[in-house]
Amino acid sequence: MKAELVYWHKARLQGQYVLEMAIHKVKRGARYPDGIKYGLILVDLKTGKRILMDNHHPKGPHWHLGDREIDYTFVSIDQLIIDFRMLVFQHMGVRL
Repeated sequence: MKAELVYWHKARLQGQYVLEMAIHKVKRGARYPDGIKYGLILVDLKTGKRILMDNHHPKGPHWHLGDREIDYTFVSIDQLIIDFRMLVFQHMGVRL
């Protein structure tokens, strides 16, 4: 099965931030047991600060804040987007 793009959004916000969100359906298996592959990122172009959520192999679902990686429990695509928006607001003060 080829990856199927189910959600993609890229934007520049407030002239200072770059947002990119990409979510794909993929074949379920050891690498992606939920059948979803994703990468969501917001970068502050002035400070370099970023928030990133992804689930690449072999780490599985997690998010990045600076040099820290925090495990994440994937529930659904809708919840992933909600959680990302919440993290961005909590840690960078940006409403998506």
